[in-house]
Amino acid sequence: MSVTIYVPRDASARSVGADEVAVALAEQAARRGVELRIIRNGSRGMLWLEPLIEVVTAAGRIAYGPVSVADVPSLFDAGLGDGAAHPLCHGPTEQIPYFAKQQRLTFARVGVIDPVSLVDYEAHEGLRGLRAALACSPAEIVQAVLDSGLRGRGGAAFPTGIKWKTVLDTPATQKYVVCNADEGDSGTFSDRMVMEGDPFVLIEGMIIAGLAVGATQGYIYLRSEYPDAAAVLDEAIAVAQQAGVLGPDVLGSGRRFDLEVRIGAGSYVCGEETALLESLEGKRGIVRYRPPMPAVAGLWGKPTAVNNVVTLASVPIILDRGAAHYRNWGAGRSHGTLAFQLAGNLARGGLVERAFGVTLRELLYDYGGGSATGRPLRAVQVGGPLGAFVPASDFDLPLDYEAFIAKGAIVGHGGIVAFDDTVDMAKMARYAMEFCAIESCGKCTPCRIGATRGVEVIDRLLAGDRPRLQLAVLRDLCDTMENASLCALGGMTPYPVKSALEHFPGDFGITDAATTTSPGPGRP
Repeated sequence: MSVTIYVPRDASARSVGADEVAVALAEQAARRGVELRIIRNGSRGMLWLEPLIEVVTAAGRIAYGPVSVADVPSLFDAGLGDGAAHPLCHGPTEQIPYFAKQQRLTFARVGVIDPVSLVDYEAHEGLRGLRAALACSPAEIVQAVLDSGLRGRGGAAFPTGIKWKTVLDTPATQKYVVCNADEGDSGTFSDRMVMEGDPFVLIEGMIIAGLAVGATQGYIYLRSEYPDAAAVLDEAIAVAQQAGVLGPDVLGSGRRFDLEVRIGAGSYVCGEETALLESLEGKRGIVRYRPPMPAVAGLWGKPTAVNNVVTLASVPIILDRGAAHYRNWGAGRSHGTLAFQLAGNLARGGLVERAFGVTLRELLYDYGGGSATGRPLRAVQVGGPLGAFVPASDFDLPLDYEAFIAKGAIVGHGGIVAFDDTVDMAKMARYAMEFCAIESCGKCTPCRIGATRGVEVIDRLLAGDRPRLQLAVLRDLCDTMENASLCALGGMTPYPVKSALEHFPGDFGITDAATTTSPGPGRP
């Protein structure tokens, strides 16, 4: 009897024992004389079920989870190889409600394939976008991306096609494609899941970007905290080079594209594209003055297309299925899908890929299952540590770039961190200021000094020291940081502070914007 079982090699699964489960499965199979093939796949994104193992049966892949080493003997006793019933069995993986209701485009292969098997990748529609791109002129590739409406998935939501057109139209003897894989926002993990679960789609997207803008060299700037992603990417790049997907003759086309992984040094501000370029050049990661923009003078002064992982991973679909197909997903000017990452106080944390237009309420309750504590959800922070806090009264707000901007919030990278009604929003606002003070590169005064003073002002406000004065100073400080900072770190730190003041004034002891009298939730 031969059995094939998928066990994730994703960092989230490994952190809760997936490697040990894989060893236990192999040992148990050997004891019982079962011929077992274990494939280490990416995560399906249902993180509360990790380690989630899948058994290949005639009826499809059957899911079991969360599986521990202690569960392995009983799984075999129950008939694991046949996908038999067991308390940990969830039936066919793709029929699990959390997964079945998703609209997976960019993440279609993540958790499905062996991440470092190019054969597996091609068997699941891989390289079709690249082959289509090789039949197009650079201008035609750029136009397809423009027509698709794809916007940067890294936070700023800048139209990808416009950035690429600028690089294409800027004369230079050398151009570059840089992938910003410095995924440092709290509650975000979609970039990591792509790199660990489907690295070839990122490689394919970067090659297409190179063809579009005239670049022959690409770099993946990867945060040092992602060693698993680094290992998978290095292996996938080596496989792609050996197969002629990368190198001097991409798929026999005579076109060149080389790719390297470079590891960052743990700086949050290097998620900002110009600081990233400084770091990539071997310098201290501090923000550059703009203009010129990186698309005109980027890496080593050459035109550079800088995009994040999910942006580049979305490109092969556009070239394969057409711009109109991609553009038809979404709402308003927000086209395509986004991988929303559910974290914080939720019963079911994980990744959900849905078209823009889904509401926070759907994500938090239909997918997330409400709070893990069973208490009412009070607020969520969307878009990382610089994102605004959205109160429960706005949970029916559609996830759409413009709809969020109208509310003074951002969609950003799609990270959603939930808080129940015990959260102290004043402490969360203070944390945002403190985070900025710690992570500032120090180049501009509004960020370097403003965040430090912001922490002090909030402390005085919470201590009841002349609240009217502290509020006035805090609001002026936020306005200065927002309008005068050199980059988004200082410019967006006021978002969580101002939103907490607006929606949760009681947590600051504010009753009429002038006095400090009543304590808020979580405060004595």
